Amino acid sequence: MTAQREWFEKDYYAVLGVSKTATDKEITKTYRKLARKYHPDTNPNNTTAENKFKEISAAYDVLGDEKRRKEYDEVRRAGPSAFGMHGGGTGQQGFNGGQPFDMGGADISDLISQMFGGRGGRSRNGVDPRRGVDLEANLDLSFTDAVYGMTTSLRLSTDSEKSPREVNVRIPAGVDNGQRIRIKGRGEPGRSGGPAGDLFITCNVATHHLFGREGKNLTLQLPITFTEAALGSNIDVPTLDGSTVTLRLKPGTQSGSRHRVKGKGVSAAGTDGDLIVTVEVVVPKDLTSKQQKLIEQLAEASDESPRSQLFSGTKNEKH
Repeated sequence: MTAQREWFEKDYYAVLGVSKTATDKEITKTYRKLARKYHPDTNPNNTTAENKFKEISAAYDVLGDEKRRKEYDEVRRAGPSAFGMHGGGTGQQGFNGGQPFDMGGADISDLISQMFGGRGGRSRNGVDPRRGVDLEANLDLSFTDAVYGMTTSLRLSTDSEKSPREVNVRIPAGVDNGQRIRIKGRGEPGRSGGPAGDLFITCNVATHHLFGREGKNLTLQLPITFTEAALGSNIDVPTLDGSTVTLRLKPGTQSGSRHRVKGKGVSAAGTDGDLIVTVEVVVPKDLTSKQQKLIEQLAEASDESPRSQLFSGTKNEKH
């Protein structure tokens, strides 16, 4: 069991505003709602909101992990009375009126040593507690998983651990390629009751066959015909979530122009990005005789040149 002193002092369920019987899904949903509300990006220069965000993040770091939540509940059930236990000194003795508290075979003095460093800051064997080493890992993500976030597991193997272990990690929505994420307390275990190190994950995000990304905005290249550009048109545009939106092009739309679809980008930290659509006029390669004749007629009827501004003012220049 990895116990922390603040577990006795902090009611994480109260911090998130959920009941002790809340499901994992309810806890995650509540956390995401609070995170959007108090995120520093949403509340710039607001110390109160920043502290609240840190508090709910710390709570979710424990309650959002099934194993850590179970350990936290066991420690909370024992309560501070664990230090004033009666009759014997093993973790199987009764607490709070004689109710059994399963320490998984660990001695209560080991738990106290983990939390407070033992006598004089040392463990029972007289060795100073030492923080575990931070670990580094790489994680390959699909474009979609990076945009929407995901929960996955990593298999870690360290020199100090006898066998590999599985670590569940939450990847927040909106991570960028190459972004480094810190998972607190998931590094190498500490020694002699010292805290565990942290796990740092570098995210490698794959490209998408349709969409690109500019910060919180998604991008899309949209091919259109000459007539759609010249006359204007309503065109269905795909979005990353699988739905479609209608893009209204005005008559005379230019190739390369960018058009914004609100709220269809990356949703993270309480804000929504947009979908930026760049239109590209596709010139037909093979014309039928009828099409060629009509285009020739259009050319004859047109007296405007898009290159006229290139030559204005050049006749009077001396060389």
